Amino acid sequence: MRRLHLTTGGESHGPGLTALLTGLPAGLRVDFDLLTRDLARRQHGYGRGNRMKIEKDTAEIRGGVRGGETLGGPLVLWIANRDYTNWEPMMSPVKVDPRRAAQRRVHIPRPGHTDLPGGLKYLRDDLRDILERASARETTARVAAGAFAKMLLAEVGVEIRSGVRSLGPVGIDAPVPTWEDLLQVDETSPLRAIDRSLEEEMVRLVDRAQQEGDTLGGAVTVIAHRVPAGLGSHVQWDEKLDGRLAQAVMSIHAVKAVEIGAGLQGSAGFGSAAHDPIHRGPDGGFRRPSNHAGGLEGGITNGEDLVITAYKKPIATLRKGMPSVDRDTGEEKVSEYERSDVTALPAAGVIAESMVALVLADALLEKLGGDSVAELRAHFEATRAQQRAWAGSGHNTP
Repeated sequence: MRRLHLTTGGESHGPGLTALLTGLPAGLRVDFDLLTRDLARRQHGYGRGNRMKIEKDTAEIRGGVRGGETLGGPLVLWIANRDYTNWEPMMSPVKVDPRRAAQRRVHIPRPGHTDLPGGLKYLRDDLRDILERASARETTARVAAGAFAKMLLAEVGVEIRSGVRSLGPVGIDAPVPTWEDLLQVDETSPLRAIDRSLEEEMVRLVDRAQQEGDTLGGAVTVIAHRVPAGLGSHVQWDEKLDGRLAQAVMSIHAVKAVEIGAGLQGSAGFGSAAHDPIHRGPDGGFRRPSNHAGGLEGGITNGEDLVITAYKKPIATLRKGMPSVDRDTGEEKVSEYERSDVTALPAAGVIAESMVALVLADALLEKLGGDSVAELRAHFEATRAQQRAWAGSGHNTP
C-alpha cells in the first residue's frame, strides 16, 4: 500500500503552483536550505529562456509543519508565479480580458507538444488551456515536494545526485556513471556535465541551436547512494520498484526513455557480461564488483547504488517552428512560438532526483512503516540487524 502521494496544481502563467504531499511521518526536521537550494538548482542551466530571469522560486509552507517539524498531516506548499502580474488579464481564475486573451490564443498546435492531443481530449477552443498545465513549470512543485522526500531518505543515510550525461550527440557514448563520477559534478557549471571535458563542446552546441532557432535533448543520470536492500517487491507487477521508478521518471516533461543501470549495454551482449557476480564481503555480507543492474534485481533493491538514466527529447517549442495545421482554418501553417528554453537538461536532472526521491521514500515507508521519524529509524535499525543476521547465517549452516 502506497504511503507517500503527491498532487500538484496550478498553471504556468497562473497565480502559482501548489504541492500537496500526504504520508510524511511526524517529527521530520525541515531542511530549509535544501528546499531553497533545490528550487534554485531547477532554475539553473545554460540554454534556459527568459522566464528564469523573472522567477525566483521559493516555497511557502502552508500546512503540515510547525516549528520546523512535520506533524504527520498533509504537507501543503505554495510557489508564487512572479510572471502572473504580466499575465493576469489573460489568466485570471475569475475573469479574463477577452481582447487580451484573444491576442494570446493558441490555435496552431506544436508538433511534439501536448497541444493537439490535449485539444482533442478536452475539446478546448483555445489550446492555451492545454499548454498552461502541460508546461514544465509544473515541475517546480515536484522539486519542492521532492526536497522533503530527500530529507526523509537522509534519515536512513540515502543521498541522491545527478548530472548531464549527454547533450545531443555530445557524450552519447559515455559510459554509465558511478557515484564517484557524480561527486565531481560542478553544480555551478553551465550544464552540470558529468564529464567536465565535454562541457565546452556542449555549450557550443547550445549556442548553435539558439542561433538556428532549434532545441536540444540529451540524457541525465540520477544515482541514489546507500539505498537499503529490500525496497520494492517481486510479487505483483505494480509493486516492482523498477517499474514504479521508470513511470515516475518518464512522467517528466519530454522524457521518452528510461534506463536502469547498464540496461542498454547489457541488452546487446551475453548474460555473463550483463550480470553482477556475488561475492562474500569481509564483513560476512555480500558484495558486487560491478553494478550493471543499477541496484535493482527483480523489482527489489539489492543494496547497491540505484542508477537511473532519463533520455529527454528536444523541447517541442522551436523558435523557427515546424509544419502544422491551423485548427481554425484547416490551413497548413508553421507552428506558433511560445517562449521556451533551448535545452533544460541541467534542470531535468534535478527534477529526476526529486521523482526518484519521492518513489524511494514511498517504498521506504511501505517497507518500514511508522507514524513518526523515531519509529521509522527504530524499524530501520531492526531491519538492518535482521538482514545482517540472515546474510551471515548461511555459511554457519552445515
